[in-house]
Amino acid sequence: MFGLKAYIHAAGCVSKTLHMEDLSPDPFIQFDAWMKKAKKAGLPEINAMAVCSVDPEGQPSQRMVLLKSISPERGLIFYTNYGSRKAQELDAHPQCALLFHQHILQRQIRVQGKAVRASREESEAYFRSRPRSSQLGAWTSKQSEVLDQRDTFEQRFKEISERFKGKEVPCPEFWGGFRIIPDQFEFWQGRAYRLHDRFVYSRNPTDTWDRVRLYP
Repeated sequence: MFGLKAYIHAAGCVSKTLHMEDLSPDPFIQFDAWMKKAKKAGLPEINAMAVCSVDPEGQPSQRMVLLKSISPERGLIFYTNYGSRKAQELDAHPQCALLFHQHILQRQIRVQGKAVRASREESEAYFRSRPRSSQLGAWTSKQSEVLDQRDTFEQRFKEISERFKGKEVPCPEFWGGFRIIPDQFEFWQGRAYRLHDRFVYSRNPTDTWDRVRLYP
């Protein structure tokens, strides 16, 4: 929980009404600015984001994951088990949506775009940077499959740990990254009396960004 002092400090960071000229014309730069503000305000896990996908019948599903990197060239990247529900849905229907919620700052960042798998080299490089326990966990979990009981899971972890004892843990073929190539960003700032500020950036045919203000 945040104390009153932290809340007042955070609220003071966003008291000024937003105008178009306050925002960068580049949504990636604007995203970085808001993330830095969230970090300064003391928000935990500012890279946590909800990922929304749809199944073949059009049923949506969402879950929280951690953003691991972002750049205009590579998009927004997170990592997962490719056998998971989200991975299978993103492979079949690449269009997806992301949401970052910065509650204390009364801010939301929404992103829409297309998901593509990261390169094998990229996934392996990130996997090598993970703690060994997380590497072993990636091998252990048959993500999204039915698990009969917790003991089975823990026993599998012990077996995997023994298999790689004294060895480097390789990146599983069934594990890797997704890059979300954005075509739209939305920056939402909460205000009193529902007089919120809301701006949308849309990628245009020249691969630059158009900006508009929306009614909240």
